[in-house]
This record gives sequence, structure tokens and C-alpha cells, in this order.
Amino acid sequence: MARVCEICGKKTIFGHNVSHAHNVTNRAWLPNLQRIRVARPQGGTQRIRVCTRCLRSGAVKKAVS
Repeated sequence: MARVCEICGKKTIFGHNVSHAHNVTNRAWLPNLQRIRVARPQGGTQRIRVCTRCLRSGAVKKAVS
């Protein structure tokens, strides 16, 4: 499974670590994804991977257990 938010599409971003001596190595910034149960509009629930920004903004309606 890809590390992608299923709501906003936020994904891994690649770049470089740069040391004081300017040694450059590859690195990745990963999104903070949570697997949550979401209430579907048709009824029922579904597990999806959502970033914490989407959770905090209210873009997703969590399912009540």
C-alpha cells in the first residue's frame, strides 16, 4: 500500500539531508497517516488511511462504534 492520504492525496516527499560539511544524502518526509473507520454516505463503514490534517479539519466523519 502506498503512503497516500485517501482524502487529500498527501504523499511522501523526497529531498536531501545536508550536513554542515555539505554531505548530501537522500531522505523522505512521510505524511502522518492514521487508519480509521469512516462512516460511508451509503451507510456502513470502511477503513481508510487519512492524514491527521484531514482528521483535524473535519474532512472525514469517523464511524461511531
